[in-house]
Amino acid sequence: MTELWNWRIDRAEPVTVYPALAEALGRVVMPLAVADPARLPRHAVICDVWQAPGEFGTMVDCYGVPESRHELGTIAALARLLDRDCLLTDDTLDAGRHLLVAPGGTIRPVHFEVTETDDGELLSARRLCTLAHPACRGWSRCRGSRWAPDSVNPALAAA
Repeated sequence: MTELWNWRIDRAEPVTVYPALAEALGRVVMPLAVADPARLPRHAVICDVWQAPGEFGTMVDCYGVPESRHELGTIAALARLLDRDCLLTDDTLDAGRHLLVAPGGTIRPVHFEVTETDDGELLSARRLCTLAHPACRGWSRCRGSRWAPDSVNPALAAA
């Protein structure tokens, strides 16, 4: 188990995330605050969920996710189970560009304004990644991404 996943969820209560993630992964999910390494079930995933300010303020870190699990399929299942939009970073290395995974099972690239605060990154001013916007046209990181501007992809097929 070597994978580490970091996601954001739109307005989800942390107590609802743990059981939904356990169902999506088909594994025991242990909150980081109470995980005792000496007493962990063999296939447990350790997860930390907390609230931060701004859009998509529910933060999720998953530690020890099995390599056999597909992140996109898992986050799509989590979005469906929670009935909430989820975010994960994309492949552009642009701090403001993310992938929006909807409860209906689609993935589309989006942009946010990112502000550093004492509580971490604050996301605001969401907009779609589209060639209609000047920042996504021409030479940009968006055009070199697997997730092209204006794309809407089925999450499970992309896993």
